[in-house]
This record gives sequence, structure tokens and C-alpha cells, in this order.
Amino acid sequence: MDKSKRRSLKKKEDQMTKKWNVLVVGGAGYVGSNLVPKLLKAGHKVTVLDLYLYGDDVLKVAADNPGLTQIKGDMRDPATVKKALNGCDAVIHLACISNDPSFELNPDLGKSINYDCFRPLVKAAKEAGVKRFIYASSSSVYGIKEGTDVTEDLALEPLTDYSKYKALCEEILLEEREPGFVVLILRPATVCGYSSRLRLDLTVNILTHHAITKGKITVFGGNQMRPNIHIEDMTDLYAYCLQREDAEIDGKTYNAGYENYTVSDLANMVKKGLDRDIEITITPSNDNRSYHVSSKKIQKELGFTPKRTIEDAVRDLKDAFESGLVTDPDNNILYYNIKLMQSIQLV
Repeated sequence: MDKSKRRSLKKKEDQMTKKWNVLVVGGAGYVGSNLVPKLLKAGHKVTVLDLYLYGDDVLKVAADNPGLTQIKGDMRDPATVKKALNGCDAVIHLACISNDPSFELNPDLGKSINYDCFRPLVKAAKEAGVKRFIYASSSSVYGIKEGTDVTEDLALEPLTDYSKYKALCEEILLEEREPGFVVLILRPATVCGYSSRLRLDLTVNILTHHAITKGKITVFGGNQMRPNIHIEDMTDLYAYCLQREDAEIDGKTYNAGYENYTVSDLANMVKKGLDRDIEITITPSNDNRSYHVSSKKIQKELGFTPKRTIEDAVRDLKDAFESGLVTDPDNNILYYNIKLMQSIQLV
């Protein structure tokens, strides 16, 4: 092996074992509460910046880890952001008012969190010496594309303010990209499965909750395509991207999903995953949105393929319900973004 190949191999090995000091913005949310312990276990140091709207103890499993710093604060506040960035060399940005109904409760609030503070945060990250910035966008930025796999090179046609601001933040991040500041955009499908900051307002999680607690599922429409990805796969992907070489990911955009299924398919997968007799009722729906997201690019270029199935997510949720980790699922507002947003006076 010649010297140049040895140097290249050594560089790649160093990257694969690199330990980052990561700021996870929104690290106490549904995905973040699963991701943060995973990053700590991998040997990274982690700072979490979050409002902790869903409880101060969602990271209790990792609270005693000396590599974890928790900052309860607002990413719209420059002083708080500067404090959180101190010593960090990577950022994973998860925070937002997520999903359209929660955003539409207070569009001005949603805009201030999901868009207005984004460029200042990115600039602050560069000033603090951050070398890598990973942004969680959304597969909803495509709008509705009929009759084809939605690939990353298709035009963005966001239908709502939530998805519009996701798309605009993608533009900002690419504009701020420069040598030494590596940026990556991921567009996740709908995440499913159990997390310590559980959401029961996502398609697979809703269907599983109703199947477990009511013994029946109501499917509205049924033929709409809904791409999903298991939460463990999604958080594996964030950790995986920290270990890629700069040239592999810099300036790239990737969809991140599992296979695409109709809502009726998902209902039957829930029934199969629970392995019990569940009544499935089909009801007409005016919501004909249908998404068919392709994740072939990330598999081809980064070698990332999800390892868990929809049934795995269902079984994980079943185990959580049966072990008492889910309390009063019908009424506990901590499981529902829109109910929680309606109950607080966040400005």
C-alpha cells in the first residue's frame, strides 16, 4: 500500500473514532431524548439546549453521566445560545414547533422558533468554532408529488408554514456553509416507536395506542402513503453522520425513511405486531395527502439502511404500555404536542 492510500485510510479510521462535543438543540424532545443517551454511550460529550416543555426528567436515564450538560433555555436568546455552544464542535439541530397543527396554533411563535432564530444560531455556531452542523428538516418540504418516489432532486413545494420554514432553513444553512464548517441536511420521514418523551400523535404511535387501549383502530381513508422510520434508526443515523468524513456529507441533503406504506398497511402491521385480534374500521377522509419518499440516495452514498421494521416499533410501544411506562395515554397532555401547546402560554 502506497503512502497516500495509508494516509487516506488513517484519516478515515480517525474520523470513525472521533469523539465530538455535540450541542443537541431540542435534545429533550421525542427524538432528542432517544439520541442523547446514544451519543453519550458512544463516548461523545453532549450539551442539550431545550425549553423542557415536556418535563425536566426526560433525560433522567443519562442525567448522572459526566459527559452531559443540560441547559434549560430558549434558542431565541443569543446569550443562552452562546453559553450552550461553549466548547462544542458539532451541532445537531432538532428543535422546532413540530407538526402543522401545533404550528398553526400560534404562527408568529412558530415562525420565531422555526425560522427567525435559525440564521443567528448558525452564525453563532460558526463563531464558536463548530465544525459540523446537522439540520433536521422534514420530508414534508416536497409537498405532494403524485405517482413517483420523491427523490432529493425534486423541487420543493411546501404546503404549510411549518414545511415552508423548514425549506427556508435548509437554504440558510447552505448559504452559511464555508470551508471548515461542514453542513448536512436530513429530511426524515415520520418517526415512530417508543421514546422517554413519547408522542402519541404520530401515525404508527396513534394506531398502536388505540389498538392496545381500545382493541380497535379507525383508519381515515387508508390509501394515503405515509413514509415512516423507527426512532432507533433515526437516532442511529444522526450518530452515524457524526462519523462520516467531511467530504462524504458536506453540503449534502438526504431523505431518511423506511419503506412506504399506506395507512391501511400500517394498521395491519400494528395488528400483526401486537399479535392479537384488533378490529380495523375504514372511514372516508378528506385528507388525501400521500407521500412516497425515496431513501435510496442515502443508502447508496452513505451506506445507511434502516434495521428496524414498523412491527418492531409497535412491539416496543406494546412493551412500554405493558411495563407501565405510559401513564393515562388518553388524557396526559405530555404525549400530545398540540394539547401541550394549547395549555401553555409560550411567547
